[in-house]
Amino acid sequence: MNKTQLIDAVAASTGRSKADVAAIIAATLDTVQEAVAAGDTVQIIGFGSFERRPRKGGERRTPQGGTVHVEAKHVPAFKAGAGFKQAVSA
Repeated sequence: MNKTQLIDAVAASTGRSKADVAAIIAATLDTVQEAVAAGDTVQIIGFGSFERRPRKGGERRTPQGGTVHVEAKHVPAFKAGAGFKQAVSA
């Protein structure tokens, strides 16, 4: 499912216009992205948590057998909540 299909599905289930749903989804995703980039954790009970995690730098091996230096950085991470896990495993 892509973003357009998500908008269509939410609009159909809520009876709202696609334009309203698109604006709400865009605002939600922007807010989550800004919060995680700032170092906050966004927790949606039953769905999951979005957070920023550090990744160590150092030397990494390449497929050709050489090494390359990789800088330390932060990466986004998602941990599924119990309700999400249960829905997927059913």
